[in-house]
Amino acid sequence: MDILITGSHGTVGTALTEHLPDEHEFTLLDERTVAGDHPHADYDTVLADVADYEAIRPAFEGQDAVVHLAGYPRTDGTFDEVLDANVVGTHNVLEAARDAGITHVVFASSNHVVGMTEVANQPDIYFGTDVELDHTAPIRPDSEYGSSKAAGEAFGRQYAENYGMNVYALRICSVRDPEYDHPFGDAERGIDDGRWERGSDEYLRQAARMKCMWQSRRDCAQLVDCCLQNDDVRFGIFYGVSANERSWFDIDHARERLGYEPQDSADNWDMPPK
Repeated sequence: MDILITGSHGTVGTALTEHLPDEHEFTLLDERTVAGDHPHADYDTVLADVADYEAIRPAFEGQDAVVHLAGYPRTDGTFDEVLDANVVGTHNVLEAARDAGITHVVFASSNHVVGMTEVANQPDIYFGTDVELDHTAPIRPDSEYGSSKAAGEAFGRQYAENYGMNVYALRICSVRDPEYDHPFGDAERGIDDGRWERGSDEYLRQAARMKCMWQSRRDCAQLVDCCLQNDDVRFGIFYGVSANERSWFDIDHARERLGYEPQDSADNWDMPPK
């Protein structure tokens, strides 16, 4: 399958090129170049901003599917920052896919679409909870970023139901670069950045949160591949998380509709890698 990946040079993009099956061929699109030891240093990249429709449209020709990752990636984004990158950009990607006759679009949405559930219940929610969010949960954005991703989901449903496309909105939780691809990743990165010490209250809080939120890089790629191989879902919302017992995000829907079977679980880790 020929796949266009937008925002390809980020954390999720490198997880896909590393872990998706070899049967796929990738076209990478990003607004920046990379070099040195970046995993995509030797790839050809289409340089374009997804907010510029005319610039991205040629890259869609001849593709079988699009995985749309590009956008402003953090909850600190202002309305102006997320408007072009996340709202206009996602609409452009869907319109370019429609115009090129592409049937499959996998959209990197975010857990922050329902992020106020976490905000309202933290920190207790990190240590076990009766709360569970599935694909029918009402949106509760915690930020302009979360709202922009909710807008992307709405556009995805619009294009699926109006134009017969298959659109998969993945509410991705916590995928990290290889060095921190484990449930203690955020806690350990805080040590490396000098923000706290191992065993401190904030270290333990970050570790507890990731025990709920972690999606391994290979599980993320598997979930995307399940979407690429699926023809039955017109529009679907699925949570991107590994099989973590304390998670409040449902993955049974992804198991039943897509065949997603996570290989990893935060429950298998009681300490960071040595």
